[in-house]
Amino acid sequence: MAKNLILWVIIAIVLMSVFNNFTAQKVRPNTLAYSDFIQQVKEGSVQSVTINGREIEGTLTSGATFSTYSPGDDGLIGDLLENNVQIVASPPEKPSILMQILINWFPLFILIGLWIFFMRQMQGGGAGRGAMSFGKSKARMLSEDQVKVTF
Repeated sequence: MAKNLILWVIIAIVLMSVFNNFTAQKVRPNTLAYSDFIQQVKEGSVQSVTINGREIEGTLTSGATFSTYSPGDDGLIGDLLENNVQIVASPPEKPSILMQILINWFPLFILIGLWIFFMRQMQGGGAGRGAMSFGKSKARMLSEDQVKVTF
């Protein structure tokens, strides 16, 4: 049972690493402080921004890319529109369906596996092992000519 469990864990790890290798890796642009970002917006040196949740990525007029994190500034969109910055908004990235299934169902599979393991240990396979083997008699029926009594 332990060998099978270890084998399945290794297979799951290999599959997850293969799926992670096939996803596109994003190159992180230069990190910019939010106050510096606002200052550059007011100076007019920001060309476009992409807002993804609270994460902001953009391009300066010089062609350099940057990223910053919004602390929840309500006036940000107004500042960007006043300074003629092109705004692109996208919804936050959702985790993959495989990861959601793994996170939601993995604890249940662990509990079922432990339950099966303990049930098999308790039964003992009929060889006189296990917690529930005390009631099993090893006596055999003998006929009169098979009685062997030695003292």
